[in-house]
Amino acid sequence: MVTNPSVAPKRRSKTRDGPSASSLPALSPELEFGPALAPAEGAGTFNPHHLLTKLSAGKTSQAYQTDEFIFSQGDEADSVYYIQRGKVKLTVVSKNGKEAVVAILPEASFFGEGSLAGQLIRMSTASALEQSTIVRIEKRAMIALLHKEPEFAERFLAYLLSRNVCMEADLVDHLFNSSEKRLARLLLLMANFGQESRPIPLIAKVSQETLAEMIGTTRSRVSFFMNRFRELGFIEYDGSSVHVHSSLVSVVLHD
Repeated sequence: MVTNPSVAPKRRSKTRDGPSASSLPALSPELEFGPALAPAEGAGTFNPHHLLTKLSAGKTSQAYQTDEFIFSQGDEADSVYYIQRGKVKLTVVSKNGKEAVVAILPEASFFGEGSLAGQLIRMSTASALEQSTIVRIEKRAMIALLHKEPEFAERFLAYLLSRNVCMEADLVDHLFNSSEKRLARLLLLMANFGQESRPIPLIAKVSQETLAEMIGTTRSRVSFFMNRFRELGFIEYDGSSVHVHSSLVSVVLHD
């Protein structure tokens, strides 16, 4: 997608469904929707938040309300962020105003790391999907921490690589699978199915508009498929949450 970093999100429009295909990448730990830093084999419990508390300078923590912007597309890229509590949505806007959701990141995720690779301005907008506490680490402080703490640097690199694999899988899914399969896969990933960590079948409700933006379809199509999944017993949902059953994987695996 070609984006204009100087344009802030103003309106949303939908893209058409991509072509369908008979298969999609298997759900695996590498396809984690928002990979958190995990300890290497044989290592003890690794807690990035605990390590970040050791920073005496170059770090601030701030609470954000639902839908509040953390940074906007086109802002100066001068820091890295860590989600201490809550969830964050990343979106991009094209030159003609089309908006797409790039990712929804869970607690213990980093974002804004493009600043470490020479990115001068933000290529996306980050906003709180729910009440969240976000730690901001200045670029200079983050670079110093990576040099000083080899274990942290190793886990941070593993996190970035895992997220890159996830983004590649999302792209394949978007290009070659029907919107119904894309929605089913997204719900399963959000509920942690098919990953090393334990499934969390009860997930906080995400608006149908956001789901539509994430899989590249319309809200009406998402509503149609959500109702179908509920009628078939694959999911249950009310005004505050969605309960995802493992049987939903049959939609993903169905040819």
